[in-house]
Amino acid sequence: MAESTIGNIWNCIVSGDSISKGVVLDEAGGGYSILEDNYVSLVQRKTGTLVRNVSRFGSTLLRGKGRLAREIAEERPDIVLIEYGGNECDFDWLDIAAHPETDHSPKTDLEIFESSLTETVQGLGAEGIIPVLMTLPPLDADRFLTWVSRSDPAAEGRILKWLGSVTKIYWWQERYSALIAKVARKTGTRSIDVRGAFLGCYDFRGLICQDGIHPNAAGHRLIAQTILDYMAGETHALQH
Repeated sequence: MAESTIGNIWNCIVSGDSISKGVVLDEAGGGYSILEDNYVSLVQRKTGTLVRNVSRFGSTLLRGKGRLAREIAEERPDIVLIEYGGNECDFDWLDIAAHPETDHSPKTDLEIFESSLTETVQGLGAEGIIPVLMTLPPLDADRFLTWVSRSDPAAEGRILKWLGSVTKIYWWQERYSALIAKVARKTGTRSIDVRGAFLGCYDFRGLICQDGIHPNAAGHRLIAQTILDYMAGETHALQH
């Protein structure tokens, strides 16, 4: 196995959702496509790291765990970079628009996400594999609401009735990102603060697609640089 630092990777698997897949919104056509220069490919080209990206559009950790287990059995990676939470915290917004008076649950409950993420990183560590967690890029609540309501003012109004405030969208996603950081702390798992990098920008909204949630090309460059800076820090720490 490679030396225990992310600054010296021989073989890496990236397991995540559409963000790690490199999915971006085509502003002109209104559909989704794969960004060639996504953060995974940028890091791979910069470092020469062997990377297998098993991320999937719409995936959650509960869905991705089985696929990750199969890939680990075949590849035996040194490091697994884990990026989940964006779909876990999502709701069926069309159902909310149709039934704003009833209760609605996210795709994955916070407690289930915490236990699943904890189990995943501990299982990887037990196999001698280094897990690395990523916090979530922030979303633009206003644009996200417009997107999920399909630009229908009536649907948007009903969703807002259920939410109470558009800011609740940001707050709810923030809870899942904070949970990732919490799991990293309690398990002693390495983590990369992608959210902090975005929030450190003057206006992070310029790094997000019009759907309010997927990082655009500039956002992917920032994620890549954040990972590269982390790798450089790990290497420096090892040498000193």
